[in-house]
Parts: sequence; structure tokens; C-alpha cells
Amino acid sequence: MTWHIGVDIGGTFIDFCAHNSDTQVLHTIKVLTTPDNPGAELRQGLELLEARHQVTPTETIRFVHGTTVGINTIIQNKGAKLALITNAGFEDVLELGRLRMPDMYSLFCSAAEPLIPRDRIFGISGRMTAQQGESAPLELSELVEIIATCRQQSVDGIIISMLHAYQSPAQEDAVKVEIERLAPDLFAFTSSEIWPVVREYERSTTAILNGYVHPRVAGYLGGLEDTLSDLGVPARPLLTKSNGGLMQAETGKRNCVSMLLSGTASGVTGACWLARQAGNDRVLTLDIGGTSADVALIIDGQPQFGKDEKIGDYPLHIPSVSVSSIGIGGGSIARVDAFGVLKVGPESAGSSPGPACFSRGGAHATLTDALAVCGYLGHAPMAYGQLTLDIERAVSVVEDIAQALGRDVAATAEAIIRVAVSEMFVEVEKLVSRAGIDLRDYTLMPFGGGGPMLGAMLARDLGMRHILVPHRPGVVSALGGLVADLKGDSVRALFVPCNTPSVEALQKASKDLVAEGDAWLYQKQGFDATGETLISAEMRYAGQSFEVDVPLAQEWIASGDVTAIRTAFDARHQELFDFNDPEAEAEIVNLCLIVTGQSQHLHMDQQPLQAAEAQMLKRAPMRMAGDEHQVPVYLRDGLAAGHRFVGPAIVAQEDTTCVIPTGIQVHVDGHLNLHLHLNESHTDD
Repeated sequence: MTWHIGVDIGGTFIDFCAHNSDTQVLHTIKVLTTPDNPGAELRQGLELLEARHQVTPTETIRFVHGTTVGINTIIQNKGAKLALITNAGFEDVLELGRLRMPDMYSLFCSAAEPLIPRDRIFGISGRMTAQQGESAPLELSELVEIIATCRQQSVDGIIISMLHAYQSPAQEDAVKVEIERLAPDLFAFTSSEIWPVVREYERSTTAILNGYVHPRVAGYLGGLEDTLSDLGVPARPLLTKSNGGLMQAETGKRNCVSMLLSGTASGVTGACWLARQAGNDRVLTLDIGGTSADVALIIDGQPQFGKDEKIGDYPLHIPSVSVSSIGIGGGSIARVDAFGVLKVGPESAGSSPGPACFSRGGAHATLTDALAVCGYLGHAPMAYGQLTLDIERAVSVVEDIAQALGRDVAATAEAIIRVAVSEMFVEVEKLVSRAGIDLRDYTLMPFGGGGPMLGAMLARDLGMRHILVPHRPGVVSALGGLVADLKGDSVRALFVPCNTPSVEALQKASKDLVAEGDAWLYQKQGFDATGETLISAEMRYAGQSFEVDVPLAQEWIASGDVTAIRTAFDARHQELFDFNDPEAEAEIVNLCLIVTGQSQHLHMDQQPLQAAEAQMLKRAPMRMAGDEHQVPVYLRDGLAAGHRFVGPAIVAQEDTTCVIPTGIQVHVDGHLNLHLHLNESHTDD
């Protein structure tokens, strides 16, 4: 037998998917994370897979891993102590930023502290021009004093970000070489090697984020390789990336920034694959974990991408799957503020101590405790038998909130749920407004531990008509790693008009990008088949501040067909903004390349449909919409393809619970997904 194993670490659980490529069987488990001993849960999970499902480590031919080590390092402020070297006179680049406050309407808002304070930012003489010339020579002798100061301040590494390095990295490279000679014990990264784009603030912060997480990520990945070696896993580990693709773990030790959003991106990748199987190409994903709810759009069967995501308070200017995170998860703590208003999140109980109902030391009422009080939980072994539910403890902590509000416990628990759903509604509405779409034409796909519990309530509020709940919704992010492809991104800054005289520069940049992409895919990643190359241009009208991404046909560049390129840009601008100006001058700012190496995809057979009503396990009390109902409880593993039933109901399984409000019709498809059809007459229930 041969196994493909996907692993994803979240805030509360680490999820495992093991697919047998011979029998097409898929096994899943969850293991609680161990924040004080990262990596221990990985060994525990692999050993549990072997004990329960005979998943033999020595027969693993593919191992894909998504981790939150990088992003947690940033959120917890536990990264490397860095210094920044830039051009003399530009030492305030981080302080100035974009001169924008996080919340322009708050009188008490303040900008986040930079990851590198001002006393560890050093200017060095030397200057490149935007025309790729040198206006002032580089004074490398100044590095002696800079490095001496860095040593006094116990710096771990140095980031080098200089003006116009996106076009002319020579001075950055020279500084890095000299640092490696003078201080080989300090790691160094240049902004041009991480992501060589215009706008020095975003380019600098992206390089800084890479250096900030580098020691912990590299150490974690080294430990991962050791663990797999100890267990006899022959496969070289692959990592999920922020762009929804994969890379070798060895690449990730230096290119750490590209995996900061790996977990959220992998969830969307898995959702895309599941949606295509089910025949849905317009989907709103809802991934609710222990600490957050992440939402994303799938349009025409593809996830949406952006280059201005934020990690905490810091911009990340690399291609990433566009995911909006909301500080509401199963562990989100409920409280009553000074004005007597009920609030939920963003503070979370996490995996340790976790919600009070898990009896792991949690002392505050969380969203999960409210769900337990309302009867949504406890109908099947939780987290594959690793958690037990203490309803009395949940009632006790929710009662503290109830007393502050002057309500009874049941009404308070339901209010906590409604507040949480309302918070999600607000953020989804913002996303939908930016995208300019009508959610009535979209399917909601809830996953994660909490998605199926709250998905129907959110869909009802949003006016959505269809919900698709995957067969194993609790491990979609881990599944995403198994269905993802190797994927690399490259960029070249051009800053040329979209006209015939620019063709030569455009063709040279394209040739360089293709060579760089091929080197990444075939040499660094060891891909041994034929890859796919996609090229796009970031373009704008002259005078605009930001660009739009325009897909290009490679033959347009090869033949110098700037008319086709310009027409594509005008059409894309019209599509995004309902406006274009064919008479205005257009500029090509960057040329971008995506190279993909298609992985061996999973195959999941469809089950024959049965024309039968589902058989319930029992009836149980559930509170919803102010009333308590005795509702049918179905076991997910007891539902076969073709089964049908009508809500209210609860579908219990080991990785989550699906809550189905009154009047919603449900059927099971050939891939054992649940399809929930919202009857418009019940949208106000």
C-alpha cells in the first residue's frame, strides 16, 4: 500500500488526512495542539493513524504539511531580533509607513510598533536611481561600525532594503556579501531576493516578516524532517503556501514568508477541489476554527488572489489566496463590557485551557460553551474521542454572563451565538461589497470544527439558498494539502509604457521570468514532468497609484502584440471598476509569472444513490430561535448517498457537528456531501 498524508496545524487542533492511493480510502483524525511543545502533536498524530488505521509511515510516498508556526511567531511577538540596513536618509521608512492609521475613525487608535525599532535601523551611503544607474557609490566600510552596534544589541539577523533594489539589486547584494564576510553568524536577507517590487515600505516589511520568523520556522522544519526520519517516512516533506500551492520544506527554511498564510490558503484549496467534485463553481467558504472564522470567495471554480494581505498589523506584499479573517472562533470568549453590551471575541481560550466545557482548565464562557448549552454538541465522540463534554461546566460559565445581562442561561447562550454570527455577517457583507457579487447565486461551504454548526444561521442571514457541507468538514485544510500543486511565483519590475518601443524590455523580462520559474520548479522542487506557466502584467493608467493584474497570452509577448495587451487591460479595468479609458496612456509596472507542477490528484469514487429517508439515531433537545425542540440526531457515518431529511436536526460526527434549522431540506450526494436547501419561506425563522 502507498499513502498520501496531509497535515494542517490550527489554533486548537492539528488535522490529519491519510489517503490510500491503492484502495482510494481516506482516513482522518484530529489531535490537540501542544503550544508548549510544538511538533509533539505531529508525532502523536502519525502514531495514532498507524494504530487506528494501519497507516504505515514507511509506505508514505507523499507528505504535505501546513503550519501556523510563522504566523503565531508574529502574533505572539516571539520572532528574531533584527536590524535593518537602508539608504542613508531613509531610516524612517518603517515609522512613516503609508501614513495611514488602522482605524481612521477612532480617536484612540495608534499605529502598531514596527518589528524593528528605530535604534536598530541603519543608513549606509550609496544610492541607485530608478533608471538602474548609481547616483552615489556604496560605502561598504561603514558596515564595520554597523555590525559592531548590531553585536552590542545582540541582533540575530539583518534585513537589507534599499531604494530601487526591485530594478537594481547590486548594492543590496554587495551589502549582503560583506555582512556574510564580516559576520557569518548573522543571517541576512535582501528585499530583492524576497519579493522585488516597487514601494519600499511594502517591500521592506515583507522582507522583515521573512527574517522575523526565519529562525523559528527553520528550526521547526528541521525538527519536522527529523521526526519523519525517525518514523521511517521516506517522502520529502512538502509545505502548503500562502498562494495555495506547495514547495519543498528545504525551500521553506529560507523562503519563510511564502508560508505565513498556508493554513487558510490550504483550506480554500481543499474547498475548491470539493466544490468542483460537487459541481459548484461559485462558493463562499466559511472556515471556523478555535480562534477565527476565515471567509473566501471561489469564482468560476477558482480562488481569488491578492498581494496586499496583512499579517497582524503588517502588510505582506506577496501573492496570497484572498482570505478575510474574523476574530470569532469556537474558543472566542464572551463578556459583558462596561456599557452592559454582550461581546464575543476576539480574545480566545485557544487549545489551552480551551472552552470550559472541555474540562481542561477553561474558566471563561466561550462560543463553544454556548453551543453546548443549546444542545448542539455531545452527540458523538468529540475530536475522535480526545475531548469529553461537561455540560454543567458550560452552564456554570454562561450563567456568569447571564447574571450580568439579567437573562436566563439558555437565552444568554443563544445570544452569544447570535452575536458571533452577526460579527461574521458584517465582515462577509464587506467582502461581498468589494467583490460586487450577489450571494443568492453562491453556495456556502462551511468547514472547520465550527463551520457546520453556524453555517446555516449565517447563510439564512445572508439570504443564501444553498449550503454544501463536506463529508469530513473538520479536516478540509489538511485535505487541501493533498490536492494542491507545486506552485511558484516570480516578478520583474518594468515601469514601461504599453507601446511598441517597450516590446524588447517586455520580452527580456518574460524570458528571465520563465528561466527563473523553470529553475524553481525543476531544480529546487525536483519536479519531473511538464509544468504549466502563466504570465500576467500589473498595469495602470498613467497617474494612477495602484495596478490591476491582467492575464496575458505568452504569444502576445513573443510577437510584440501590445494592442492585444492594451485591449486586455482596458477590458479588465472595465470589469473591475465599470470604467476604462482607451485613449489614456497605460503602463506596465510589473510582469508576473506563476509556474505550476501538477501533483498526483486524489480520486474519490462516487457512491450509488439510494432513494430512502435517513434513519435517525435518537431525539435530543436543541434550543434555537428562542424555543427548545426535540430534534432528530443523525450520525454522519450512517448517512448514505441519496438519503434525505428535513430540519430541524443535528448531524453528529467525530470532527464537527452540523446544525440544521427548521424547514431546511437536506440530501446526501454521491460523494457523501450534505446539501442544505434553504426554503425562502423560512428565512426569518
